[in-house]
Amino acid sequence: MSKKKRWIVLVPLIIMATSGFGMWMLTSKWLEDGLKPKANGSNEYAIVLGAKVKQGQIPSLALRYRLEAALEYANTYHNVKLVVTGGQGPDEDIEEAAVMKEYLMENGIPESRIIVEDQSTSTYENLLFSQQLLPDSVTSVTIITSDFHLQRAKIIAEGIGWNADVVAAKTPQISEAKLRLRERAALLKTFVSGK
Repeated sequence: MSKKKRWIVLVPLIIMATSGFGMWMLTSKWLEDGLKPKANGSNEYAIVLGAKVKQGQIPSLALRYRLEAALEYANTYHNVKLVVTGGQGPDEDIEEAAVMKEYLMENGIPESRIIVEDQSTSTYENLLFSQQLLPDSVTSVTIITSDFHLQRAKIIAEGIGWNADVVAAKTPQISEAKLRLRERAALLKTFVSGK
């Protein structure tokens, strides 16, 4: 291969590699930025984002970790009301929010502190439909979800007019690499579309 032809192939490869590395670094920063600001009980409402429910109405590990984080937060800040949010996916036999409410009540959170949003099928809908259940005066909320998911949720919350602080739930180790990789692509999509 001649020198000229080699450069014709090499230059696009260098550009793609550099762009890919740049996107990786950018999304890494975004994922880290999602962990702040940490919630301190100052918001009256905390939105707990849903995740998969297994057959038999069993929370997936990701959902259980989110619920454990919500439970700990609610037990620390007794003034906070929890909005559990998530509809029924095609492979679920019940709405995620119903399972979430049941879990929280079984673990001592009174029903009077739980608001149920059970129609949403995406992070955007989780937040938008939750917003419709809260007073118009609410301009700031706490978001409780998996650590890798927080930045995208914050971007969406900002897009619908909310400020947000966060509570990070841990991510199941078994699926962490896959989830983080998928979230990088979702972050770029949300950055462009706002959803």
